[in-house]
Amino acid sequence: MTAPRTPAQDPPPGLAELEAAARAAPAAEGGGDGGPVVDCDNLVRIFHTEGVEVQALQGLDLAVAEGEMTALVGASGSGKSTLLGILSGLDVPTAGRARVAGHDLLAMGRRERLAYRRRTVGFVWQQTARNLLPYLTAQENVALPMAYARVPRRERPARAAALLDALGVADCAHRRPGELSGGEQQRVAVAVAAANRPRVLLADEPTGELDTASGEQVFAALRRANEELATTVLVVTHDPLVSSQVRRTVQIRDGRTAAETLRDEELTAAEYAVLDRVGRLQLPREYVERYGLRRRVRLTAERDHVGVWRAGGEPAAPEGQGEPPGGRRDEGEDA
Repeated sequence: MTAPRTPAQDPPPGLAELEAAARAAPAAEGGGDGGPVVDCDNLVRIFHTEGVEVQALQGLDLAVAEGEMTALVGASGSGKSTLLGILSGLDVPTAGRARVAGHDLLAMGRRERLAYRRRTVGFVWQQTARNLLPYLTAQENVALPMAYARVPRRERPARAAALLDALGVADCAHRRPGELSGGEQQRVAVAVAAANRPRVLLADEPTGELDTASGEQVFAALRRANEELATTVLVVTHDPLVSSQVRRTVQIRDGRTAAETLRDEELTAAEYAVLDRVGRLQLPREYVERYGLRRRVRLTAERDHVGVWRAGGEPAAPEGQGEPPGGRRDEGEDA
């Protein structure tokens, strides 16, 4: 007679089991009501340093739907890393609204914030050394967050092994970070970030210290976490390879969302300016410089668009009458 299987004899779960569990997770946690999983409205963050006030975020709006993979881009100092710090629960906004998976990031207490960082969000730093403990193997690093989330001990090794396999680094399971390449370390870091089935995975320049080939592998790991583990992914990046391969890229400028690039199934791009809830938008810098726009601009209501003209420029023609009198349309710019 064959002895019944014990739990320890069961084969480790594969990616299909991980995916099914991940897709069931939102039903057990707040924020699964069909609204955006990330929802920021008029978000403000002010830092005070030696008597100087720095406004890192100046009324930023952002909504990210469940299951999206979105790139955040912007110049140094634009506020994108500050935003990631707030969404990760490591920083607190000064004003506005920020909700992630039903959690109010302005109202959370210390205990709720700790639970939020352990279960709701995962984080990947740019510096590989910050993501992994050097004295643990890759598999032990992935299993460690599960211990903090009180995942049963017998389940941790199997899930850690399955995640490493899903992200293409199964052969690294029993090696320490010092024995791994930078790209392998970052893929293991993605597995660590995904260990507790987070609703949102945040990555701050995850390919910034890697060569092109390694960066492609890390991006593939993030994409797999998004598509096959049902995790919403937000990536801060300067890497055009990453930003050009996601369906949505959000540009942050001067502490506000300024523009979005949306791509179709063939990754054909269309760029849009972002209009906030009070009607503000930021014109692209090249438009401002090209048309000499300074401080004040003239707005004209056209039949199917709004005209933006530099102060003192020729007015627009009445609706439906073509070019403005005495001037060409390129004296200004349409918004």
